[in-house]
Amino acid sequence: MSILKITTFQAYLFWENVEKNLKNLSLRLSSIREKTDLIVLPEMFSTGFTMNAETLAEEMNGPTMQWMLEQAQKFSCVVTGSLPIKEDGKYFNRLIWMRPDGSFEHYDKRHLFGLGKEDRVYSPGKEKLFVELNGWKICPVICYDLRFPVWLRNTDAGYDILLVVANWPEKRSSHWKTLIPARAVENQAFVIGVNRVGHDGNEVYHAGDSMCIDPNGKTVYYKPNDEDLYTFSISDDELHRVRRTLPFLKDADRFDIKD
Repeated sequence: MSILKITTFQAYLFWENVEKNLKNLSLRLSSIREKTDLIVLPEMFSTGFTMNAETLAEEMNGPTMQWMLEQAQKFSCVVTGSLPIKEDGKYFNRLIWMRPDGSFEHYDKRHLFGLGKEDRVYSPGKEKLFVELNGWKICPVICYDLRFPVWLRNTDAGYDILLVVANWPEKRSSHWKTLIPARAVENQAFVIGVNRVGHDGNEVYHAGDSMCIDPNGKTVYYKPNDEDLYTFSISDDELHRVRRTLPFLKDADRFDIKD
């Protein structure tokens, strides 16, 4: 049996204030007392969901990347979340998977939120990211990606955990609370969604609703409204049991995604 310990931080984010956000995150994370394997932060955790990329986007060796490495080393675990990145004259909403040894992977948000004009500022990603942690296969994605099941289809059980970091507004929270369980059941995987709380600079309110849903659609963790730092464990026993007794993935349609 493989146990994975995950710490999620449903954080209040200070609008477009990198220094203040990193200071608050450091303070809150310092209360972690138990060993964890993974710390998950929301989408654009250092700025909020900003379109001011020209001013706020960082290079890959910028202060937020350095901060992520410091936290990964401090807690001897992986730290992940997304931030605005500038690279080759383009801007990306980029998730970083930072390991304690300083190595990292990244995923650029595939589906850009046209309603919020994200597609006018940032460039879309082209490739999925699959990472492994303590024997678990994990596919991290970002917010709006959750709405697109074809992109997230778990072909040949390519992942055990679908990880969604988000700035998902409260006015569409019913969609969030519907789609996460749906993705878990249809892909026979744990789905972990980590959202922010509070108003952003556009007076859009976020109610959190961070959660972990198991492959059978049951709730492992759920938290509305308040800032919340929480550590929980998941076991692959349930994952293997569901896939063994309900072998639905083998009957899924085969397809290719073309740009």
